[in-house]
Amino acid sequence: MIRVIVADDHPIVRSGIVGLLDLDPGLEVVAEAADGAEAVALATELRPDIVLMDLRMPGVSGIEATALLTAQLPTVRVLVLTTYETDDDILGAIEAGASGYLLKAAPHEEIVAGIRAVAEGHTVLAPAIASTLVTRMRSERDERPQLTPRELEVLRLVAAGRSNPEIARDLFIGEATVKTHLLHVFEKLGVSDRTRAVTLAIELGML
Repeated sequence: MIRVIVADDHPIVRSGIVGLLDLDPGLEVVAEAADGAEAVALATELRPDIVLMDLRMPGVSGIEATALLTAQLPTVRVLVLTTYETDDDILGAIEAGASGYLLKAAPHEEIVAGIRAVAEGHTVLAPAIASTLVTRMRSERDERPQLTPRELEVLRLVAAGRSNPEIARDLFIGEATVKTHLLHVFEKLGVSDRTRAVTLAIELGML
């Protein structure tokens, strides 16, 4: 039996969700919450398997409640169920620690399957949400500075602690060429020294 708390500030919507879940003999709705603070309090008291969390609620929002729950009750998993699918909502919920993100417009079977999957430790994303995240990731990748293969090669050797003369010997190029490559790297990354260039390249996933 999967024990669930349903958190939604709209009574009619909340009742509808509870009614759907009650149709499944493997799910038990142990409590209902009208806002994020109540969801956290009830989860702390009842320790459910899943909190089915709306995002935009008065007072403590669903994202804030998700962050509190994942920090304080790591065994309780949060599955976002909302009508919102903006980038900020999606990323905010996932960064807060939500184990899944589904839309209220999803078929009943998809919502129940999502609850079961999250209870088993999986991450669940509605197809539209997954598509949004992939698009966002591709956009961020395309916005990263683009270094040439040779510039990356030089930067990797810098990261390994090699000096300019050593890099020149390793790559069979002149030391002046190494300096030119590094100047191009600094310009593209918007930095002025080797250490910051390496640090930023690591942060951007380039090294």
